Amino acid sequence: MSEQIVIVGFGPVAARLIDELLPAVRGGHVSLTVVGEETEAAYNRVLVADLGVGRTTADALALSDAAALIADGVDVRLGVRVRRVDRARQQVLLSDGTTAHYERLVFATGSRPVIPNLTGINPDPASPVLPAGVTALRDLRDAAVLQAAVDGGKRVVVLGGGVLGLETALAAAEEGATVTVVHNGPHPLGRNIDRGGGAVLAANLRQCGVRMAGNARSTGVEHNAPDGGFSALLLDDGSAIDGDLLVLSCGVRPRTELAEGCGLSTGTGILVDHRLRAHHEPHIFAIGDCAEVRCPDPACADCRTAKGPSGLVGPGWRQAEWLAEYLTLLATGTQEEADALAALPQEQAGVIVLKSRGMNMAVAGSNGADPWDEDALTAGAVNGRPRLQVAQWADPEHGRYVKMTTRGGVLEGLVAVGMPRTAAELVGLFERGAELPADRSLLLRLDGPDQLVGSGPADPAGTVCRCAGVSGAKIQDAVEGGCSTVADVSKATRAGTGCGGCHDNIRGLIEKHFQAAPAA
Repeated sequence: MSEQIVIVGFGPVAARLIDELLPAVRGGHVSLTVVGEETEAAYNRVLVADLGVGRTTADALALSDAAALIADGVDVRLGVRVRRVDRARQQVLLSDGTTAHYERLVFATGSRPVIPNLTGINPDPASPVLPAGVTALRDLRDAAVLQAAVDGGKRVVVLGGGVLGLETALAAAEEGATVTVVHNGPHPLGRNIDRGGGAVLAANLRQCGVRMAGNARSTGVEHNAPDGGFSALLLDDGSAIDGDLLVLSCGVRPRTELAEGCGLSTGTGILVDHRLRAHHEPHIFAIGDCAEVRCPDPACADCRTAKGPSGLVGPGWRQAEWLAEYLTLLATGTQEEADALAALPQEQAGVIVLKSRGMNMAVAGSNGADPWDEDALTAGAVNGRPRLQVAQWADPEHGRYVKMTTRGGVLEGLVAVGMPRTAAELVGLFERGAELPADRSLLLRLDGPDQLVGSGPADPAGTVCRCAGVSGAKIQDAVEGGCSTVADVSKATRAGTGCGGCHDNIRGLIEKHFQAAPAA
């Protein structure tokens, strides 16, 4: 008898879980149902902004083929919502009146955009009413709205100084739109980047044609355009920023309403243990943006310092791969065999990378301390633990900045703006937990004029695609096996199917291979 598994949500993380469960489905061990609100199968939401500026196509964003899944025996239900989860009967009730029974239920409901409480916008998160000309840039229809504005050379106002907002602004500006970014605080990425790096980042954004409005608090929207759509963003100082399209990029919030409705424990997200099981409910799991790994054991040191969902696709994919293995063991073996599987490793601090043709930035870890801030540098230096050290270098005139925060020679935080090769090396060192060279200036020299020939990672064994965890060596093997484009490599290895920030490195490895290949 096959194990009945229902997946609620059909985004990138659910798509990875489905892919990993397909062998068990084909073998008759698992009966799989997936429920998606949208009429389209899973696609890469991270690249919706690229679609909105015409740099990619909807087909290129696709992560699943509904017809192929149905042919494999998966029950795919698109364009329907789960109205309620009945834990007593172990079934989900759908908006079309049907039900689906489960033995294991997986929440992969992701997150929803935060809609700010502005005059002229209904902030109800369950059903926000956005006037014409206002979009949260979350799905394919939102991308079409952005593309119409960019193609028409319209004025685009981006509210929010996070990574997705900045990438959208940069891409739209490069494609000809007039773009203004409005954000709180003195510089963008205020929660992630230090003051010096933020100032250089803002200057680089202006250099790339993006207007910046910092320390600005918005209060409402005007919709006085001829079609009744958005015409201006109102600020608390009485001023207004005129535009034709307002892109809301104010963060996301995990979708937990279904879990809360059926009595599951929630914090920032749905609370799950290190095996991704909902608290006190062994039949229900959660993965991706909606899941908060925080086990019920108050003595767990890892969970005392755990944060909410990362909002990054890479951790969600790793959760999906682990859970697929666990569920397959449950379906093909015993509970004891499944429980013998090593628990999901704790996710390390994420690296934030800004993707743009005109600039490069990488930020990770704690980077707020300044070189002469004695209070910050000595904090935590107890019981023989080394104190913090900070190395900082800035060249604002040329848009370059680097900060390295170390403890015992190991990176705890980094900022690199306008220094692509230095950034790549620092990110690699940060992810491996490796010590920096004693002479930190050696890292700065990687971006010197004598080091700029060639591309791709210096260490083939290093990780090129952090989202999918694919090394340079694996990509080289794929290229040597016949892959000649980024799309070919992505299909063979999954590299480049996440945020897209590694596409240039993949392309560099392909070019390097064919340049070295002997002429036929």
